Amino acid sequence: MTTIGEMGEDALIAAFAPRLPVTDSEILGPGDDAAVVAVDGDLVVSSDILVQDRHFRMDWSSPEDVGWRAAMQNLADIDAMGAVPTALQVTLAAPASLDADWVLRFADGLREACEPHGVGVVGGDLSGARDVIVSVTVLGETHGTEPITRADALPGQLVAVSAPLGAAAAGHVQLTEGREIDAESIGLFLRPRPRIGAGLEAALHGATALMDISDGLLRDAARIARASEVGIEIVSADVPLHEGARFVAIELQVDPRAWALTGGEDHAMLAVFPRASMVPGGWTVVGETTDAFSGVRVDGEVPDRLGWDHFGA
Repeated sequence: MTTIGEMGEDALIAAFAPRLPVTDSEILGPGDDAAVVAVDGDLVVSSDILVQDRHFRMDWSSPEDVGWRAAMQNLADIDAMGAVPTALQVTLAAPASLDADWVLRFADGLREACEPHGVGVVGGDLSGARDVIVSVTVLGETHGTEPITRADALPGQLVAVSAPLGAAAAGHVQLTEGREIDAESIGLFLRPRPRIGAGLEAALHGATALMDISDGLLRDAARIARASEVGIEIVSADVPLHEGARFVAIELQVDPRAWALTGGEDHAMLAVFPRASMVPGGWTVVGETTDAFSGVRVDGEVPDRLGWDHFGA
């Protein structure tokens, strides 16, 4: 094993950079003080962070899994604006004792996630740290639409999701308990597979508010409700449940509905549409907006728990 400390920064970059995906919008990529990227439309920017033992565990996730997750959750954030992702800046901090092969395989995971979407890694940074920390900044651009925010939903509109929910939470439960009941849901926790393009689809169908479900349906619905100054009523029976999550719940004798409502990490799109005729095919209406109350309710009740809190226990 060769560690990154033994290899050194320059040699590590020389081995790492050729494994990264390239985007057509790249004018100047890795190797200079800054990247240069061509932009067609409004520039959309987001960032996210992964911290070892907070967002991933080395005994659960392969290096490729970590690279995939780091890329995909950022691509989903751009999609959630109704925009198209184009490029990533990736910063990796790690202990000098980390196997250099881990870093190269991490780059492979970035490439596997990005290449199908035409997204490249155009730069970033390396640093030493006690644990592995990955910070990603993603760039995107609008394609003929205005960015869709969380703030323009109106009362009397329909709330919909782009895909079944609960798989990631079911996968996390299995890993925590050391069991494999449904391999697909474990895989979807380790490597989220949002349908990139669903956000742009929602924008083109007239969505008034949009975001990706990363912290749980209820918590993210509450964020739209707060930003738009409306209430959101969710009908739990209408929330689509991933079949793998349903199977795991049967085996564990638990109610899977909590995974779909509060589990998070599915990265499906959550959108508000003015009327039913505007909801795209394949989406599921799960509730509606109202001016009768603020915040979010489920089946008429205020929920005890909304979902993931980054500063919670």
